Amino acid sequence: MGVAKKELFTKEQNQIAAIAKALSHPARIAIVQALLKSDACVCGYLVEQTGLAQSTTSQHLKELKNAGIIKGSVEGVNVCYCIDEKNWNKYKQLFNKFFAAFENTDKQCC
Repeated sequence: MGVAKKELFTKEQNQIAAIAKALSHPARIAIVQALLKSDACVCGYLVEQTGLAQSTTSQHLKELKNAGIIKGSVEGVNVCYCIDEKNWNKYKQLFNKFFAAFENTDKQCC
């Protein structure tokens, strides 16, 4: 099995890949969308929104948190999750720059 040679790529390329990987599951997209619609959520609410088991939802939340897309705080027996606004804006700029690199001209392609 090959070794990922992240050092061959720029910091920005590695960041975009890490964010894309964290968002690469439809359940994680659903979780992010649910969090974008509300101020904060507890895991139980997100379980209802996704229709997945609590343990599966928690695993997806862990991946999103590790990527810095969301953050969470413990409130008694509940954990409240929300979008990490600082990182969200940084990631938004990274993806905007990435997608803006393509200038749609009248060039003929494939």
